[in-house]
Amino acid sequence: MEQIKNIIKRTDNNMEKTIEFMNRELSQVRAGKASPNILHNIMVEYYGNMTHINQIASITSPDPKTLIIKPWEKNIIPDIEKAIINSEIGLNPQNDSEIIIINIPPLTEERRLTLVKQIKNEGEKSKISIRNIRKDSNERIKKIVNQGFSKDEIRSGEEEIQKITNNFINKIDDLISNKEKEILTI
Repeated sequence: MEQIKNIIKRTDNNMEKTIEFMNRELSQVRAGKASPNILHNIMVEYYGNMTHINQIASITSPDPKTLIIKPWEKNIIPDIEKAIINSEIGLNPQNDSEIIIINIPPLTEERRLTLVKQIKNEGEKSKISIRNIRKDSNERIKKIVNQGFSKDEIRSGEEEIQKITNNFINKIDDLISNKEKEILTI
């Protein structure tokens, strides 16, 4: 029975990691408010290495429509600007030779609907990941059937994995719903 409990625990941990990843992805979707998270995946060439922007500059949001990027070194301002312009987030940086200012434009209705599609797609990917974890866990349980476990213990383990799966699928649905409301709220 201990092996089954370990499989169930590993299943829960792996599904939790999927939720954490999805949360990070959703936090980077621009919902009309200035959030430093929307810049975290931007990579800047820094002394020949591609580096996350938040590792070479501080990013703050003094108000809901503005981001301010203050690089640790002023000479990398053009590189940061270039990385932001080349990213697919659709923002235009402006610099005053000390800091970079990004004004967040309001989202159009069309852009809001595109973002909703994007987060639903992200949710679907996460659900597929959860189901794959369930499938792998159930296969592990079936492999140990020859080690003296009863069919009831095996069925009980599979039922527990299904309960965990349902719980995480519901969490994904809630995350998508909340982010959708955030995006569609003007």
